[in-house]
Amino acid sequence: MVRLRAVLGLLLATLAGPISGGTMTDIRYPETRRDDVVETRFGETIADPYRWLEADVREAPPVADWVARENAVTRAYLDALPQRAHFLERIRTLTNYERFGLPEKAGARYFYMRNSGLQNQAQLFVRDGLAGVPRLLLDPNAWAADGATALDAWKPSLNGQYLLYSVQDGGTDWRVLHVLDVRTGKALADEVRWAKYSGLAWVGEEGFLYSRFPEPAPGTAFQGATFDQAIYFHRLGTPQAEDELVYSTPEHPGYGHTARVTQDGRLAIITTTVSTDARYEVRAIDLKARAKLGWKTVPLVSGFTDDWRLVEGVGKRLWYVTNWNAPRFRLVSIDLGQRNPQWTQIVPEGAAILERAGIVGNAVILNYLRDAASHAEVVSLDGRPARAITLGGFGTASGFRGRPGDPETFYSFTSFACPSAIYRMDMETGQTAPFAEPGVCFDPQDYLVEQRFYASKDGTRVPMFIVRRKDLARAGKPLPTLLYGYGGFDVALTPGFSAIRMAWLEAGGAFAMANLRGGGEYGREWHEAGTGANKQNVFDDFIAAAEYLIREGIAKKDGLAIQGGSNGGLLVGAVVNQRPDLFAAAVPQVGVMDMLRFDQFTAGRYWVDDYGHPDREADFKVLRAYSPYHNIASGRDYPPILVTTADTDDRVVPGHSFKYAAALQHASIGNRPHLIRIETRAGHGSGKPTDKAIEEGADILAFLAQWTGLSIDPADAARR
Repeated sequence: MVRLRAVLGLLLATLAGPISGGTMTDIRYPETRRDDVVETRFGETIADPYRWLEADVREAPPVADWVARENAVTRAYLDALPQRAHFLERIRTLTNYERFGLPEKAGARYFYMRNSGLQNQAQLFVRDGLAGVPRLLLDPNAWAADGATALDAWKPSLNGQYLLYSVQDGGTDWRVLHVLDVRTGKALADEVRWAKYSGLAWVGEEGFLYSRFPEPAPGTAFQGATFDQAIYFHRLGTPQAEDELVYSTPEHPGYGHTARVTQDGRLAIITTTVSTDARYEVRAIDLKARAKLGWKTVPLVSGFTDDWRLVEGVGKRLWYVTNWNAPRFRLVSIDLGQRNPQWTQIVPEGAAILERAGIVGNAVILNYLRDAASHAEVVSLDGRPARAITLGGFGTASGFRGRPGDPETFYSFTSFACPSAIYRMDMETGQTAPFAEPGVCFDPQDYLVEQRFYASKDGTRVPMFIVRRKDLARAGKPLPTLLYGYGGFDVALTPGFSAIRMAWLEAGGAFAMANLRGGGEYGREWHEAGTGANKQNVFDDFIAAAEYLIREGIAKKDGLAIQGGSNGGLLVGAVVNQRPDLFAAAVPQVGVMDMLRFDQFTAGRYWVDDYGHPDREADFKVLRAYSPYHNIASGRDYPPILVTTADTDDRVVPGHSFKYAAALQHASIGNRPHLIRIETRAGHGSGKPTDKAIEEGADILAFLAQWTGLSIDPADAARR
């Protein structure tokens, strides 16, 4: 295995001279080998000269060498950009505020995350009682010298005696599970490996349920497709080899399974999926009858047709949010104690999307999404309206967790201009009080947040948020603008605070976020309108958003940049191929770029419901038509492109970005820079250390500022 960091250091030290940020005349891309790899698929000849770049950088010295050489060129270019130092300082300053996660109550204890400001990883604290003195339980910053080992998920046992938590190293999706004695703060000897896409579910105080895959063959952990996920029970104080198999489907190795236990510990709920599409089967285990029946499961939902989101259970009664016969979701309940249990509607489908719900005290809190912004209300357990919850403006609310009988719940609220604040709500009175409010180093009232609607190519009405400084909005001049999108996997983009985004706004840029089809903003129909054969709708929506921003005088005609990550990286790559004339710069991040081979790696096989099957002719033709890697249009001038990925991304393997960047650099698409930035010891995004996130943000904003014409007034910057 080549030691990538050592290679990088050597090449960076020997690279000759800085490169001007505004010209390509001095940039020489690294030479990239082109192999004669050709396949015939459904009568079409498909060349794949960079397939060798799919290999794991840890196992393939030629790939590690290519990564090092590409990073050296990119690093020199970015370091020479005149605005990088400003953005680095501003992002660091804007990140340096105290941040809290939502508290979780177990017994008399309250557990929550906190970051003092610039810590690479947030720490986990506990209080004995709401007014108790905070006590540090876990400090991930001490786990690795580079800060790249993160506390991923955690779950206290019912009475708060133990804490189960998962550790993520270097950005990988693999997790290692550990257990802590909360009173003493000491770790137990228990350790569970090869967990992935797992819930954490306590069974009393004796052990827990988790999901894992078989241990991968040597050299395949970060590239190979995963099959045969199963749920196991780990009893505290025993080795993993003795864990009990709870549920598996060896006859269907592609199925995925997760487990959750209701708050009273009575029922274990197993949710099974076949893809990333929200279509599930659900089974229940009566934990009270386990001594007699073992891990016997009872089917509740079959057929993989609808989304089922567990709210909570009390005894044998369960509440669910579902889009079964309700595209915008409704609240239903079932009593498994009845002789012939039937689903009963509690709250019918409404005009807004019912995202989730929580049972707290003797009520249900419903969290709605209306035009991509959060709204919440309280109803009784039988669905009678009680009261609305005032949130305030365009923003995103989350939380509202708790247990039946609890007197309180906690929720967070964030917006484009305000970092997340945590509130405690008294369930009897409905009154709220701050639990943790962040201090900020700017005035949120200085910023204008609008929601506008525009027409896509086929006339579909699409919402878009637009954020600008109020003084610049009043001036009415077009601004350098960053447009962000995703458009897939039923994911709704909602307002939220970002220090990187704020640094762009503060410097005088505009930010826009389009709520494209394929997402979850308007329910099942909106999602399906951007999947499979309908995927071009997503690209049309994004292109129409760009045209609207320019036409309405918000964005400069030659100053509109686009950005997106993961499925959003695919979006950016596809629309640049289709309309390279429209954009001043583009940043596709951790993108799915080879649409003919995405299903060959790690989690890619789960994505076929959104994208289609590359081995089916009708789907192949659709995928071939927009695949970013296969549709780079030589002979047309392309905007500057900064591709970003990470060496340990085992969600969307970096080979997607490697091949795409190599193809860009080989094609005749003009003399603007087409670079790739490859992070080390990082993955798809989660667990990334704060310092790495700040550095990446500064690189991206400096690149976009250079090519959109965003110049920073030194006097204005000094005032801020």
